Amino acid sequence: MASPGEAAVGNTHVGEKKKPTSRYWEEPQEDGKHENKVGEDGEQTERSLEKKTRQTHKAKKRKQEEDQGDGNKFISGKSDPFPGPAPIPEDRLQKFKRRDKTKKPRRQHYKLKDMIASSEEASEMAQKQAARLDLLLPEDAGFLEGDEDEDTCTISQEDIADVVDITSATKYFDLKLSQFGPYRVDYSKTGRQLLLGGRRGHVACIDWQSKQLMCEINVMESVNDVKWLHSEAMYAVAQKKWLHIYDSNGIELHCIRKFNDVLRMQFLPYHFLLATASATSFLQYLDVSVGKEVAAICTKTGRLDVMCQNPHNAVIHLGHSNGTVTLWSPNQKEALVKMLCHQGGVRSVTVDKTGTYMVTSGMDKKLKVYDIRAFKPLKSYFLPAGASCLSLSQRGLLSAATGDIVQVYRDVWTTPVSKPYMAHRVQRTIWGMNFCPFEDVLGVGHGEGFTSMLIPGAGEPNFDGLDANPYRSAKQRQEWEVKALLEKIQPELISLDPTELGQVDRATFEQRHQDRVKALGFDPLAKEKFIPKYKKKGRSSTGSVERRKRQVAHEDQRDVIRKTAEDKMKIEKERKKREKKEAVLSSQRSALDRFKK
Repeated sequence: MASPGEAAVGNTHVGEKKKPTSRYWEEPQEDGKHENKVGEDGEQTERSLEKKTRQTHKAKKRKQEEDQGDGNKFISGKSDPFPGPAPIPEDRLQKFKRRDKTKKPRRQHYKLKDMIASSEEASEMAQKQAARLDLLLPEDAGFLEGDEDEDTCTISQEDIADVVDITSATKYFDLKLSQFGPYRVDYSKTGRQLLLGGRRGHVACIDWQSKQLMCEINVMESVNDVKWLHSEAMYAVAQKKWLHIYDSNGIELHCIRKFNDVLRMQFLPYHFLLATASATSFLQYLDVSVGKEVAAICTKTGRLDVMCQNPHNAVIHLGHSNGTVTLWSPNQKEALVKMLCHQGGVRSVTVDKTGTYMVTSGMDKKLKVYDIRAFKPLKSYFLPAGASCLSLSQRGLLSAATGDIVQVYRDVWTTPVSKPYMAHRVQRTIWGMNFCPFEDVLGVGHGEGFTSMLIPGAGEPNFDGLDANPYRSAKQRQEWEVKALLEKIQPELISLDPTELGQVDRATFEQRHQDRVKALGFDPLAKEKFIPKYKKKGRSSTGSVERRKRQVAHEDQRDVIRKTAEDKMKIEKERKKREKKEAVLSSQRSALDRFKK
């Protein structure tokens, strides 16, 4: 019996050609197909082209329907319940609005139009992005709230430390330093480092959150004030004779003998200026980036031991023994503003971060709140013992020190305050007090050392990482310092109203323009007379030229008429508004109407 392979061989005829074995992916070819191969290939090509054309047509039609429709349907056919971008509340948008829309020129200046349009689009996009990111801010400020019929000022610091988390509880502590007190206090811009200056010469730098001592020195003479400079690597100490600059390791870098008898200091971070007030009535400015004195102003008002700065415009506020508060800039030898605030001497002054409100305390035992924009008093409070130190937090809480008692107030400029928000007693008289940035902490320096208090709602919960980042590394601090030096603001730009820098001095400009017209004999800024261009092929005939001139003249006249009409409509609208107001007032009945016959 033959095997299957032998049987296959035996059945094959000798004269026949062996057919090629067909595979499953190859279509079986029938006999005679090769004869009509060319024609079939042409038909297949035509069919494939028609098929592609139909598919393309269908895709275009589908796309057109999607464009015409709402376009908010999924593949499943369901519609999107939240179509388009998420809406942004109008108040959020207004919060980040920086300018109004610019009026575009009606004719010509097409490049200027494009520039204005692109600038406005970028500004609008930045405004929307900032509003959206503001919705995503993770932290919010919370205040201390008591139970029913419970005053928050009666809650002690120990009770607060017991109920808060462990990290927050470690921020309440006392440093007993009775040998070299009382102490001045200053926090760095990021809020991580604490600088203490004892009256009897003790100076210490502390990373107060981790409780690590950075350096500790004794200058062997009295210390009047201490102040951090642009970073936590340098600080200034106002000693008995001169001003000294130290680094974070306690090494003395400079002794500036031009600045003598300094009592109080303020540092302007965006100008790199250290402002000092001395016992000899001098207000001096030191540029710490180059180590040069920028200005020395004799105020002629006696001993200067009350000082603060306006963070909004970098103007220095000085308090004097005759009850006045003066505002100073390094550009003028005279005071920008003089305000009579108290009947006795001024004991302390502070300004909020927006530059809107100023709070002062005096020997007449009064605490007054002023609106700096109008230079008018808003509120006046009587404190039985007066306030020797004042400090405002980033969220608007006011701390006032009276002897050895610290009182914290809320909303002192919006609503009348009858009782403090919080209160705490330290062991001795308070000499320095300051809120910590980005933390609900108040640092108090007194005769027995230093006390760190917990004040819920005092600090700004959301910080700007490009300006003051509490968690930055040494490399990030170096990069920030380089950028800050490149963006340093010149002291000539310090003024009461920072928005004036973007305005044009019209009087000076007009005067210079008139001088230029007299010198040249013609007005270079006058509108040039329209001269039609010469055109070829007979298009510059006299009639065509005159027609073009009349067309330009009509367009100019149309602009003038349009402007006049807008002015008239504006005046008419104001008149109607005034008449409506008068009608409302006249319709109200007076108490004297009963005597009319």
